[in-house]
Amino acid sequence: MVTQQAGERRDEIARAWQTVRTHLRESAGARLFDQWLKPMALIDSAEADVVRLSLPSPFMTNWVRSHYAERLFQEFRAQVPTVRQVSIETLRAAPEPVVLAASASVATAPAAVRAPAPALDPRLTFDRFVVDTSNRVAFNAARALAEPGAPRFSPLFLHSGTGQGKTHLMHAIGHAYLAAVPEAAVICMSAERFMFEFVQALRARDTFSFKARLRAADLLLIDDLQFIAGKDSTQEEFFHTINEIMAAGKRIVITADRCPQALDGVEPRILSRLAGGLVADIKAPEPALRRAILDRRCAELVDLDVPEDVRVLLAGRITTNIRELEGALNRVAAYAQLTGDTIDVDFAVATLGDVLRGSQRRITIDEIQRAVSAHFALKPLELISARRARVVARPRQIAMYLAKRLTTRSLPEIGRKFGGRDHSTVIHAVRRIEELRDSDRDVDGAVRQLMHQLEG
Repeated sequence: MVTQQAGERRDEIARAWQTVRTHLRESAGARLFDQWLKPMALIDSAEADVVRLSLPSPFMTNWVRSHYAERLFQEFRAQVPTVRQVSIETLRAAPEPVVLAASASVATAPAAVRAPAPALDPRLTFDRFVVDTSNRVAFNAARALAEPGAPRFSPLFLHSGTGQGKTHLMHAIGHAYLAAVPEAAVICMSAERFMFEFVQALRARDTFSFKARLRAADLLLIDDLQFIAGKDSTQEEFFHTINEIMAAGKRIVITADRCPQALDGVEPRILSRLAGGLVADIKAPEPALRRAILDRRCAELVDLDVPEDVRVLLAGRITTNIRELEGALNRVAAYAQLTGDTIDVDFAVATLGDVLRGSQRRITIDEIQRAVSAHFALKPLELISARRARVVARPRQIAMYLAKRLTTRSLPEIGRKFGGRDHSTVIHAVRRIEELRDSDRDVDGAVRQLMHQLEG
């Protein structure tokens, strides 16, 4: 009978997985799905309420964890409400999986021994956080709150733009506090999950259990508070929850994309409680920090060399979002691992074309013409003239090549900007410079220098 039930359970999860895959393909689009989500496979789980998904490489696993862990959990719960965990793993490396828990109740951990483990990302620790002037105050505040004993302040409110490290610090606090106080009750969830679980408790007429679990926390970690804006009943419960935890002298960490005073749609009494603790912001990363993060992450890559010029390209072009910067590096490394290609600037540009185009400033053909003219000691008018002398023709071809590479202009538009030339002339120029970059070091060096100048 037990064997039959287990088989029926596996069949139910397998059917749910097919539905989840269909939903992911529709929402993500064919290209993203084929690159990152299609390789996922459902693997056997020893626990009936735990779903295990595997990927073939650590890079792909990290990307899916970062971008789709919560979505996968929600999709499976919608199909099979009894699912408690979704584990995303690397099949051949068998790392410690990231687990998203529906509640703080974990059947395999004896409640009398220690509190259930929170859904903390094992990668997000203080040791892996790179510190500089833009985030030093937030980092020191996080370290201080993670220390055992009576907290010096609470709540800690961390705010920054997307992908700048606030969630990393929040998870690092959880890891460090549990290391110091292993028996502590730590709960980590997004504000969206807080709202979801509260609404579920209302529908089930079991709000007592929800309230009791959260208010028993020694450390409560709430991410992305801005998502409860305008949700009156959720804000009411959130207010009473943080009030009781603060009154008991326990720890609260909250993150948002804005400072408390700028959170429109959040009740003033909640903002007053948050502002009464320590508010620390994380500023946009400076070039030195972006480069230090890249160097740290590159050192963690196994059997892959990321050259200096590729690191310069990534740190120089992806300037506002640390998560996107790390994601770009992971993508380059994953593609190199899967294709066997050597990582260089051309490979990185080909792999990250959409990311780099989205992050770069808009470069105009006029700028390119001025830069090329200055580099080759020509007058800008000579590039659009009818002169066919080599001293003019080659720089003109380079300028056309850069216009095709660095702008979104069509071939006919580029031709018109170069004295009304035909689009076939532009195609010939682009192909010729591509050939010369492989065989002529002077041409390749000039192109690299001009690209660096224009993109810097």
